[in-house]
Amino acid sequence: MEKAKVLESKDGIISVASAFAGHQEEVEDRDHKFLSKAIKEAYNGVDSGDGGPFGAVIVCNDEIVVSCHNMVLHDTDPTAHAEVTAIREACKKLEKRELSDCEMYASCEPCPMCFGAIFLARIKRLVYGAKAEAAIAVGFDDFIADALRGTAHYQKAHLEVIRANGNGAIIAEQVFEKTKQKFQMY
Repeated sequence: MEKAKVLESKDGIISVASAFAGHQEEVEDRDHKFLSKAIKEAYNGVDSGDGGPFGAVIVCNDEIVVSCHNMVLHDTDPTAHAEVTAIREACKKLEKRELSDCEMYASCEPCPMCFGAIFLARIKRLVYGAKAEAAIAVGFDDFIADALRGTAHYQKAHLEVIRANGNGAIIAEQVFEKTKQKFQMY
């Protein structure tokens, strides 16, 4: 069996396809279908006044589980990005805390928070449309793609970040040791 390879189509969509003849076109058509839905959600979010121009779709077994858009303005919640909202809704709908059998289609390259959520949700495949520069060009933060590109350096952080020391650090770390038998991660 031949290995899969990463492809970048002309419009910047990242997809994975096997080397089998015809498979690449099938994957691209499928990706286009679901990515188009994510882009439609981005427009819906702006038209409704819910948030910025970002949409996300989660797919499982070629079926759309959820289709969401940015809800930052609607929910007055800076974490209500389309990708995070889609993960929250898909987990509720599927009644599980990880989405390892799912794929995400996002209208734009995810920000670090969204990429972290995608990673933690164990989503098996991410396909995005617009590069971060498209969002940056209209005023969104310029660190939007740092997590995907590996370029994060927190140059725009406007807060002081300090790790506690002494007893505070010790008792905070003990939480994990003292509770590890009460929960199972994955």
